[in-house]
Amino acid sequence: MTDHASATAAKASELFRLHQDRELLTVVNVWDAVSAKVVSGVPGTKALATASHSIAATLGHADGEQIPLDEMLDMVGRIVRATDLPVTADLEGGYGDAPATIRRAIDLGVVGANLEDQLKPLAEAARQVENVVRVVDQAGIDFVLNARTDVFLKAGDRDRGEVLADATERCRAFLDAGAPVVFVPGFLDEDEVAHLVDVLGPQKLTLIGLPGHPPLARLQELGVARVSFGPVPQNVALTALQKMVEDVHRGGTAPEDTRRLN
Repeated sequence: MTDHASATAAKASELFRLHQDRELLTVVNVWDAVSAKVVSGVPGTKALATASHSIAATLGHADGEQIPLDEMLDMVGRIVRATDLPVTADLEGGYGDAPATIRRAIDLGVVGANLEDQLKPLAEAARQVENVVRVVDQAGIDFVLNARTDVFLKAGDRDRGEVLADATERCRAFLDAGAPVVFVPGFLDEDEVAHLVDVLGPQKLTLIGLPGHPPLARLQELGVARVSFGPVPQNVALTALQKMVEDVHRGGTAPEDTRRLN
């Protein structure tokens, strides 16, 4: 095994362990090399996650697989090379060929990935997970496939009970297909989170951190495996930039608490 392959395998095993640990794993999403360096340099950071929306925006593309795959993977590779921590990548719906996309990501040193179901028919979505798991098994690493369902994100005015039942069915199918964890983004209340953990088991569910969500400490108590933050970190950074511009236009200058981070 080459040094690169050995390092990738070790990072994969560590990321898998972090998801199995009863301590909630939090990953603040990054979008380029410098954001990866900043986040990984903060004490307590154990892993990084990329944000596809943020990478696409950085390179001038809309979200939703509008960015060419080569551009997405180039930035993901730069993020991997910017840190010694495990990196899990948001690879949207797989860009038309999820197994091939995951294989390319693994070659870059990526050790986990979000994969959207895009509300495909359940049998088709589960089969995609199975195909990706087959590729991961061939790679021989503890790759953390985070199989995502968009049921809550696209619920509209559907009955919440029906939405929860739909999400539960899809999550079960993805776990049965071999995914170690499942991702249910969107706003879920505490009862909905508790239901999913109860049905799926502890350390199987990952969520996105949104204002108004149950506190992280409570999510840990409930048995959630991981919380990520999607495009929110980039929005936080851009909000700070926008506020500085507004202050400058009013005759001000850079904030006094600005840190030199690059």
